[in-house]
Amino acid sequence: MINDLLFILADVEIFGSDFFDKKDFIELLVRSAFNFLIVGYIVRYLYYPATKNKDYLFTYLLISVTVFFLCFLLENVKLELGFALGLFAIFGIIRYRTDPIPIKEMTYLFIVIGISVMNALVNKKISHAEVLFTNLMFIAITYGLEKIWLLKHESRKNITFEKIELILPERKEELLADLKQRTGLNITRVEIRNVDFLRDTANLRIFYFEDEQK
Repeated sequence: MINDLLFILADVEIFGSDFFDKKDFIELLVRSAFNFLIVGYIVRYLYYPATKNKDYLFTYLLISVTVFFLCFLLENVKLELGFALGLFAIFGIIRYRTDPIPIKEMTYLFIVIGISVMNALVNKKISHAEVLFTNLMFIAITYGLEKIWLLKHESRKNITFEKIELILPERKEELLADLKQRTGLNITRVEIRNVDFLRDTANLRIFYFEDEQK
């Protein structure tokens, strides 16, 4: 029954483009799954345990997905000079922006631009099913990262701390207690970035879970 349905879909055309190409769709499915597993393992189990920075975890995974789908679909498109220059200009918006954008918002900007470009690529060599699958994958992965995997978000701040006698390794608990009392945040860990002995101050990076402060 499934084979019959796939056979019927293979003969359907929309605006001169195939709705479904079995060979290309399976190739897209397998290669995208392989790419996501490899990048996901590197980012989640090698990068994240060392940094605990979920903003960049979110960014690396979704930029990887965007670049993969763009390259896969562009492989079947004959790029003319005008289109190539236009594509370069579109992504140049991310680099040459006037106002600084937080990393997470910049990731969404990159995704939106990438999806818009991919949705414009449907032609006789790219089936509608491939583009539809790509869009659904973006929605599923972004939703999963935002609502499920990254529900507990660890934020960080840089502060100047004057009680440098507390930065000694054996006084770690005292340091955490002092920072929690003075900031009102449930700080989970602290990194010492640098120490200024002339001013008797230290530059610290504190980490806390944003959801626990609400």
